[in-house]
Amino acid sequence: MKVVFIVNPISGTKDKNKILELIPTIFSGEEWDFKIQYTERAGHAVELAKAAAESGADAAIAIGGDGTVNEVARGLIHTNTALGIIPCGSGNGLARHLGISMKPSKAIETIKKMNIKDCDYGLICGHPFFCTAGVGFDAEVSEQFAKDGKRGLLTYIKKTINISLKYSGMSCVIELENGKKLSNINAWLITGANASQYGNNFFIAPKASVCDGYLDINIWTCFNKLRGLLIAPLLRTGYIELFKNVKIMRARKITIHRRSEGPIHWDGDPSNGPKDITMECVEKGIKMIVGTPAKNQL
Repeated sequence: MKVVFIVNPISGTKDKNKILELIPTIFSGEEWDFKIQYTERAGHAVELAKAAAESGADAAIAIGGDGTVNEVARGLIHTNTALGIIPCGSGNGLARHLGISMKPSKAIETIKKMNIKDCDYGLICGHPFFCTAGVGFDAEVSEQFAKDGKRGLLTYIKKTINISLKYSGMSCVIELENGKKLSNINAWLITGANASQYGNNFFIAPKASVCDGYLDINIWTCFNKLRGLLIAPLLRTGYIELFKNVKIMRARKITIHRRSEGPIHWDGDPSNGPKDITMECVEKGIKMIVGTPAKNQL
């Protein structure tokens, strides 16, 4: 088995030296042909993953934060090389959904088992995403989080609280694939979920599957800030649908028409997006190494 480990030395929140020490020990034996490569700039992981696929690698393993996972995955879409993850990020939403342990030694053992599934991925304005993407409040948070020099859950929580006190929502129309339109929506956020969570076990779409050919579309209409105190516990426990301002539907494709350009995000990576935003699911477009998901949602 040929495996390429792609390491972003400056991303993530964990000490990668210990991980790199484990790899030769666990992947010993003549049946394994592995090498470790390091990224040198933004976008380099995409190039390394494409090269791994072109060389016939069975898997390319992302070692880094969520951005590194997205880049490696982008390089592997529509190839026979599987994505593997050793989670080192602040959220690790896709890894958690796939049932991959946050402990490096166990994550590496999962990779060694090479349990590979054909999975979906999403597109937002043509940008591939593998966990979540969207517009509105979460895109605003992603934009501010990316600007901050500090990473981790605490920084994310602080940004979320600060922005929630100022954010007033987004007026939009949502056009479904069948031509039906949901008009006059004052949305807090609209998220397309390929996987079930943002990260850190905050479940934005508890019933989402990476293998069903659909995105779980979350539409949150604006709500009283005081009632918003209920959101974090509901996200954490997987009962966000109990919040009356939340509607979740499954769709292969939607288009969001808003009044002006603004932030969008894919897998937490923010960018300025157009007024008209398309999100869609690409069915069975990438192979992924999976573990044992807690809720069997593959």
